[in-house]
Amino acid sequence: MRNKLRGEIEADAVTYAIGVVSPEEIDQINILRASFLAMHRALDQLTQRPEALLIDGNRFTKYNDVKHHCIIKGDGIFLSIAAASILAKTYRDEYMNNLHAVYPHYKWNSNMGYPTKAHRDAIRLHGPCDHHRKTFTLLPQQLELEF
Repeated sequence: MRNKLRGEIEADAVTYAIGVVSPEEIDQINILRASFLAMHRALDQLTQRPEALLIDGNRFTKYNDVKHHCIIKGDGIFLSIAAASILAKTYRDEYMNNLHAVYPHYKWNSNMGYPTKAHRDAIRLHGPCDHHRKTFTLLPQQLELEF
């Protein structure tokens, strides 16, 4: 359903963009700041400047001089936030499926980046790759292993 909606959103949206932050950047600035950076990068790509931003959540780092409003559980209130959430989720899922094609032993096509038991078992067996965040506890005994 999300993928069907993604096509409709992309066809009907006035403008949209996807912002990406690398695992190395996330390790440097933390996941919260990285999510704001990804949003800023998406905003940088828009073909039209927004009058205001509706942000799903309770925090955001100001983007230039554009007004913003943080709305907790905003994806259940505003269609524009729900549409942005669908785009973010489907692009991330696509990215994870592409990673799975290169690194099938991590099972990214089924865990979508979440630390399932199978994913942690694969890290134990194969070690992490460049797409793993090094500051995230990949394994309980991570501090004892040399990566």
